[in-house]
Amino acid sequence: MSLPVLVGAVPLFHVQSLSMSQGYKIERVRGSRWSQATQPTVKTIAIEAVLLGPERLLLKKALEAMALTSRALLAASAPLLAVTGIPVVSGLTISLDMQITELRVTQSVSKREALDVTISLQHVPRSNLTALAGEAADLALAIATAAVGPSPPASPVARTPGPPL
Repeated sequence: MSLPVLVGAVPLFHVQSLSMSQGYKIERVRGSRWSQATQPTVKTIAIEAVLLGPERLLLKKALEAMALTSRALLAASAPLLAVTGIPVVSGLTISLDMQITELRVTQSVSKREALDVTISLQHVPRSNLTALAGEAADLALAIATAAVGPSPPASPVARTPGPPL
């Protein structure tokens, strides 16, 4: 079993994709043909997951509670989140101070016992200290991942071509 992606205290065991976007704003230097990076753009994370099992509705409610836009309501539901934001912990990143900007939940006829969830998060730093702590944790993840070595192949079963159809 693979490790879950944690969004706050909510474990997502069946993540279909996770992408992160960040960069720098580029501006021209006045009176010159040169450009330079002036400031970082906002870091965003997009997660697509499937909630399965009898606890899927409880997980959905927990995600909805974190998606509240009012900091006062968020602070009432989880006092620590008012100080640090929502942490996202995965094999790709450890990002603190995230805020859910969009939460989409889909139930379909073909998957009655499952909920498809799409979560968009944006980095909203609460303080310089938590921003530095988040970057330090992300750096530690990168170093630890490099030290562990390569991951096992995707499928341990050797595949051989079969007869043509």
